[in-house]
Amino acid sequence: MAWNEPDWGRRSSGGPPDLDELWRNFNAKLSRMFGGKGGPQPPAGSSGSGFNGGVFLIGLVLLIWLGSGFYIVNARERGVVLRFGKFVELTMPGPRWHLPYPIETVEIVDVEGNRITEIGYRQNVQNKQPHEATMLTGDKSIVNVMFAVQYRVTDPQLFLFRNYIGDDQAYVRQIAESAMREVVGKTKIDSVLYESTQVANKAGELIQQMLDRYQSGITVQNVTISQVQPPEQVQAAFDDANRADQDRKRMRSEGEAYANDVIPKAKGTAARLLQEAEGYRQSVIAKAEGDAARFRALVAEYNKAPAVTRDRLYLEAMQQIFSNTTKVVVDQRSGGSLLYLPLDKLIQGNAPDVSSAPAAKPPVAEATPKREPEENRMRELLRNREGRQP
Repeated sequence: MAWNEPDWGRRSSGGPPDLDELWRNFNAKLSRMFGGKGGPQPPAGSSGSGFNGGVFLIGLVLLIWLGSGFYIVNARERGVVLRFGKFVELTMPGPRWHLPYPIETVEIVDVEGNRITEIGYRQNVQNKQPHEATMLTGDKSIVNVMFAVQYRVTDPQLFLFRNYIGDDQAYVRQIAESAMREVVGKTKIDSVLYESTQVANKAGELIQQMLDRYQSGITVQNVTISQVQPPEQVQAAFDDANRADQDRKRMRSEGEAYANDVIPKAKGTAARLLQEAEGYRQSVIAKAEGDAARFRALVAEYNKAPAVTRDRLYLEAMQQIFSNTTKVVVDQRSGGSLLYLPLDKLIQGNAPDVSSAPAAKPPVAEATPKREPEENRMRELLRNREGRQP
């Protein structure tokens, strides 16, 4: 009942307003507010219908308020329940209920989905972000590094309460940019350009260390360098260096192929020479041992018969010496007459084998005239010796 209603000042004895009448007016206004007609006012003595309607309305509002506390957590998600902003519990997948707002609230966090943030570009490498990509290497060179970080939330509680800026992509981007600048700043430009995989691995380890230090609840899955290139002003010089590096790799591959071809052959030749030397050593040792054994046996026989052994050794030595010569020695003390001496047969017998000679054998017709003067000369020599004998 408003203060400016006409019957406010007409109360008897100036007493307080009638509570039943105030309640009826409130119900009527509430009914008109929700689309009702209000209806006739009940008698002054009965207020049961208005009271029952208010209780029903309050119960309905309370039921709706309690029902707002139901929520569902999917299989890939976790629910973080907060009571007046303070962590209460971590709920698993399934239908759940919490005390309705403003007592408790729930934050749903995806813990299995992979999230990606890009540093140095957006969407594709053509959309560059120079303030993020430009970095200084360890040898004071400038290079543009564009890479992406793939990560996942592993601790929802830390992820919600330790992410100070509220945007996880921007949060990871700042940390990843700082880590990559540190790694590139300790690496030479050639390694950054041609060994990007190792640079990415080092950066990923450093990013994870920084995230763990900040207790972010985030785990890095992979760091991929999309593009590494020098500034456009020196692109031509770096292209020449790249071609030179490719030529170096090609020549190195050719050298390795040549080494793989030559080294086995050299090893085989060395092994053959070693085997031949070993065989020669064994043969020399065996021959020396045989000569020593023969000499010992010869000494024993010489001790038994010195004269016979001495003559036998002399004859064997002469036989060995004259077997390689074409001269004929005649003993004058024998006193015999030599009727016929086949010098041509003796010369042919002492001559080397014809089959082993590389040159062709001279014709017989040319050799015959040369043999007759030699025979005549030998006959004259023998006659002169016979005439001189006493």
